[in-house]
Formats: sequence, C-alpha cells, structure tokens
Amino acid sequence: MDVKDSNGNILNDGDSVHVTKDLKIKGMSKTLKRGVAIRNIRLTNSSDQVECRIGKSQIVLKTCFLKKA
Repeated sequence: MDVKDSNGNILNDGDSVHVTKDLKIKGMSKTLKRGVAIRNIRLTNSSDQVECRIGKSQIVLKTCFLKKA
C-alpha cells in the first residue's frame, strides 16, 4: 500500500512533512499553522492517514493536508 501526500510523493515511516493548510485540531486549543514541519510520522493501516506527535499528544492527520519536506 502506497501512502501519498498532496503532491503525489510517496511517504514512508520516519519522514518529515509540512502542513499545507491551517488545521483546527479536535480536543485541543491549538491550531496547526500552515508551513509547520512535523517530523517522524508513522503510517497507519489507512492509505490516507498518518500518525504523528504534536507536543505530548498523538494525533492522526489526513495526507491531503501534508506535503513531504
């Protein structure tokens, strides 16, 4: 199963990605701003979601809002 970002690049475990849109995260008062770099992503069983750590929280992001760094 290939996991691709918004530009069509293939993502792997441990890659770094950038957020392409401001994202309001459910359950958190924090908003992820466009251009924020996220390191060490983990792939999930779904081809359109990745798991990552923001601060002390584990969150799942859709790949349509990410681009490979």
